[in-house]
Amino acid sequence: MDDTLKTTPLAPLHRELGAKMVEFAGYAMPVHFPAGILAEHLHTRSQASLFDVSHMGQLILRGASAGAALETVVPADIVALAPGRMRYTMFTNAQGGILDDLMVTNFGDHLFLVVNAARKHLDLAHLQAECPDAVSLTVADDRALLALQGPQAAMAMEQVLPGASLLPFMSAHTADIGGAVCMISRSGYTGEDGFEISVPAAHAEALARTILAHPAVRPAGLGARDSLRLEAGLCLYGSDIDETTTPVEANLAWSIAKRRREQGGFPGADVIRRQLSEGPSRLRVGIRSLDRAPARSHTEIQDFAGNRIGEVTSGGFGPSVDGPVAMGYVQAAGARIGAPVRLIVRGKPHDGVIAELPFVPHRYAKGS
Repeated sequence: MDDTLKTTPLAPLHRELGAKMVEFAGYAMPVHFPAGILAEHLHTRSQASLFDVSHMGQLILRGASAGAALETVVPADIVALAPGRMRYTMFTNAQGGILDDLMVTNFGDHLFLVVNAARKHLDLAHLQAECPDAVSLTVADDRALLALQGPQAAMAMEQVLPGASLLPFMSAHTADIGGAVCMISRSGYTGEDGFEISVPAAHAEALARTILAHPAVRPAGLGARDSLRLEAGLCLYGSDIDETTTPVEANLAWSIAKRRREQGGFPGADVIRRQLSEGPSRLRVGIRSLDRAPARSHTEIQDFAGNRIGEVTSGGFGPSVDGPVAMGYVQAAGARIGAPVRLIVRGKPHDGVIAELPFVPHRYAKGS
């Protein structure tokens, strides 16, 4: 392992627990623990797993005009975001492409942003260039970020923070946990119920140990996180979305607020509004292989006449469905659910079909 890589506050605990560490976005991160990716994936689906996502960027915007300022660079309705609520959105460029996707939470006196690890320095520079002087921007690099995911996550979280199970999905609040002021949200990246906890770095290991002491919780690494999000039909920046894909092409048009569709006022608004009206030339879709051959990133997608109609952007084995799953972009005319396709894997054609997303139903918390 390269000694120049950054580490998270949980790195000593990961090594103690026997993690296999790999480089990811400039950090040494656990790809899996001794149980392995398959076991970690299935345990998350059946019970609960704790993921270290401290490599992600945590940013804080303060100021009376913070919401309006953020709306100049994202297509979501931030001004109307109620205190204690969170929203998924993305930074867009002048062509309507996605610079990064992120979560925005309104904590009342500030907006809390979680951005992707590989893009956080670019996001910071982008915000610094666009935000007015009346809005302050702080990098919360003194905090760790933990993700507790799975159907038993609420039960485990109750032992750490009584009443946590009452928090609705896509909501957040601040609470004291063991003397540490934490920001807790009901959210995640697996398709399961769960929580993300922003905790001061000095308290991160103690909190992780407390959560892992619950009999339903095991540690999990980036490998399981990737296979879980793929089954859940969730995009990975740099694979499924990037500066050349628009939210409409990525089938993320639901994240664009009605008011913003009508009024614009964000980068690439004209391109995105035109695609919303006329339809895009390509769409992100789910793809199922009809045999056991997984179609991985960059696999060519053809119609049955041998014409190239798209490319896989994420693909692999889906443990919960016991078979290969993939996402990719195809020409909009061929994006019909059930449409047959051919996947060119190692030079050989394999039969596949355009499939509905997600591959595994989302099981987010409903109500309070």
